[in-house]
Amino acid sequence: MSDRRNFLKHAFIGTAGLTAIPAMLSAIESEMGSPAPKIGRNTLKDSNIILFQGDSITDAGRNRESKGPNNQGALGSGYAFLAAAELLNTFATKGMNVFNRGISGNKVYQLADRWQIDCLDLKPSVLSILIGVNDYWHKHNGNYTGTVEVYEKDFRTLLKRTKEALPEVKLVICEPFAVLGCRAVDQTWFPEFDQYRAAARKLAIEFDAIFIPYHTIFAKAAKIAPPTYWTGDGVHPSIAGAKLMAEAWMKYVFGK
Repeated sequence: MSDRRNFLKHAFIGTAGLTAIPAMLSAIESEMGSPAPKIGRNTLKDSNIILFQGDSITDAGRNRESKGPNNQGALGSGYAFLAAAELLNTFATKGMNVFNRGISGNKVYQLADRWQIDCLDLKPSVLSILIGVNDYWHKHNGNYTGTVEVYEKDFRTLLKRTKEALPEVKLVICEPFAVLGCRAVDQTWFPEFDQYRAAARKLAIEFDAIFIPYHTIFAKAAKIAPPTYWTGDGVHPSIAGAKLMAEAWMKYVFGK
């Protein structure tokens, strides 16, 4: 009986853990008001192209020599891969093509330098962009002279260029995040880093994009498990952090 009680106890704890993250994401959604309309299953056309863009968080060690869609190596080992796996499983009849074109170290102006080949030529139906942490981090370290004004201006220019070339594209703008209590992120990041978060949110509203509040999501997750459980350095997610990001992406973009 004792063994059975212990088994049931651990099973209950495991089940509670499984529901904690979806419940947290729903609570954040409610706190922040109604999000932009999600992309519904019925609005998807066949052979949709989904593109993940950004820096090392999106890159996640992907094989840059592999250019095709739906390739495990080309999608990396992070949230983009996990979201792609869920997309391809959920929408199996839609013939989706999922690409990852994140490059480690990139700032907004570096996205712009490669945008024609790594975005516009692919003609995505859904374009997800996570960019901004390097625009601040490299400035914080003294390796870059950009400001939040430069970040916002460059990002706006990139988004205008995108909508002019691809007027039907659905934009997803991911909030840059930095998690306190980890190796690389301390109090000196704030409040300046918050300005980059605010700029990303402002642009999401301006361009009618779906906005994913990753900074808030990680801050809430740090109350469920320690910050270093989700990200070792405060910027690059762990396996658990990548899964958290993928779940949030699917919820905010497809309501799943």
